[in-house]
Amino acid sequence: MSMYESFARVYDRFMDNVPYDEWADRLHEIFAEYGIRDGLILDLGCGTGQMTRRFRSFGYDMIGVDDSEDMLEIALEKEHVSQPASAGRTEDRSGQQYPILYLNQDMREFELYGTVRGIYSCCDCLNYLYSEEDLLTVFRLAENYLDYDGLFVFDMNTEHYYAEKLGQNTFADVRDECSVIWENDYDPDTRENEYDLTIFIRAKDGLYERTQETHFEKAYSFERVKKLAEEAGLLFEGAFDGYNREKLGEDSSRMLLVFRKSSE
Repeated sequence: MSMYESFARVYDRFMDNVPYDEWADRLHEIFAEYGIRDGLILDLGCGTGQMTRRFRSFGYDMIGVDDSEDMLEIALEKEHVSQPASAGRTEDRSGQQYPILYLNQDMREFELYGTVRGIYSCCDCLNYLYSEEDLLTVFRLAENYLDYDGLFVFDMNTEHYYAEKLGQNTFADVRDECSVIWENDYDPDTRENEYDLTIFIRAKDGLYERTQETHFEKAYSFERVKKLAEEAGLLFEGAFDGYNREKLGEDSSRMLLVFRKSSE
């Protein structure tokens, strides 16, 4: 399922417009509302660990799962750069240190050593699941590894976003050290989204290395996602317009969904 190879090398540069701090604060707020202010949390599809490190700074113990070895290598590099003498640890806001356990696993088959108090997944990772069967599998795994009353909070791109924002458009982001061209193709009948990335990375000799990757995502309706999660035994708690506090609407580009494992 891994698609992030060459793009992993420049991922954080092109994602520097993502308000990670705001997202982390909002997720932390949701977990705190349900009394989850410490303990073990799983970042599902953690990528380079941008959200994992931020969430660890709140005082949680963190596990990060991702299918891309390249993304996890960068996550580990960032850990060592921030605390070179701490063997993969960085300081939280109170001066304490917490380890991050990174696991190279497919989210459809992830295995943990025990249960966790909460799970979150950001940056439309679940849209990479290309079938309802895969989505249901992830929901069942989440339900299995959550503590009773634990939360699963995740975001997904909406059908509106794929159809109205991406569609058949081409996007380009040109920078001195690297550039990317994004050619998008969304099929509203199958709700499948394919985008081809052409990546140019400047080498030490000043020349640019050109690579290509193709990514596939799928749009799911809120109603269908809710039904599959409930089929897996999760209890629906709320749906928001992205990381805002407003309720999910027809024109929302991103939905943030909150589910809970039953206490029984």
